[in-house]
Amino acid sequence: MPGGDDPLFRDGELAVLGRISTASNLTLVCDIATADPDTPLRVVYKPVRGERPLWDFPDGTLAGREVATYRVARALGWHTVPETILRDGPFGPGMVQRWIDTTDHADTLDLVDLTPAGVVPDGFREVLRAVDPSGTEVSLVHSEDSRLRRLAVLDVIVNNADRKGGHALQGTDGTVYGVDHGICLHTENKLRTVLWGWAGEPVPDDLIPDITGLIKELGGELADDLATHLTDPEITALTDRARRLLDDPVMPHPDTARPIPWPAF
Repeated sequence: MPGGDDPLFRDGELAVLGRISTASNLTLVCDIATADPDTPLRVVYKPVRGERPLWDFPDGTLAGREVATYRVARALGWHTVPETILRDGPFGPGMVQRWIDTTDHADTLDLVDLTPAGVVPDGFREVLRAVDPSGTEVSLVHSEDSRLRRLAVLDVIVNNADRKGGHALQGTDGTVYGVDHGICLHTENKLRTVLWGWAGEPVPDDLIPDITGLIKELGGELADDLATHLTDPEITALTDRARRLLDDPVMPHPDTARPIPWPAF
């Protein structure tokens, strides 16, 4: 079940517009020319050669993990990850993902945000209190939006080690998307996320059939598809996590020494 059915997305020439300087790995914003010069196809391109080595993830595997996470989300039937493929580009093979236009939150809180200490607006949950660079105590909060909760469940399944606040985007199409999944799908528990507000609460009933369907697909073609990007033990660990979530459909509590990614945004 390969992705990238759009020939333009899969093969169109990537014209680099600029670099996202806050990203840990080389992350480029590119346009692909279309028949209408006023509406190019905008994408994010992360070449494998621009990946920063990590001590706990094999070198050169981050792009493939992004693709694998997209395919897991698609198998669940959740449109929580923008279409993501592995293809060639101006700096060699890399991950290419459709750009997401986001809504303007100038007058409202983002899905994950900081508030004055102890100030938790209606519809939000406090994750922790900390001190900002100016020395002011603040609260890290996230929305109770059910779309964000589904993303939190995906993070448990793919063992996301880096769910920062800026990696949850509210698209102009009304979808909540998760991006930046390069350090997911490890065999060891590495869940690090800012979305701990639902810890200890049941997984929503309407998501259980989707997880059941994922496990079924992991017993067939999906596993073969993921084998292009993951090792057999990583695919087994993915299947085991999904099964554990079905056996005990409760959002986990933090159980690692560093449950929040740093920086959190």
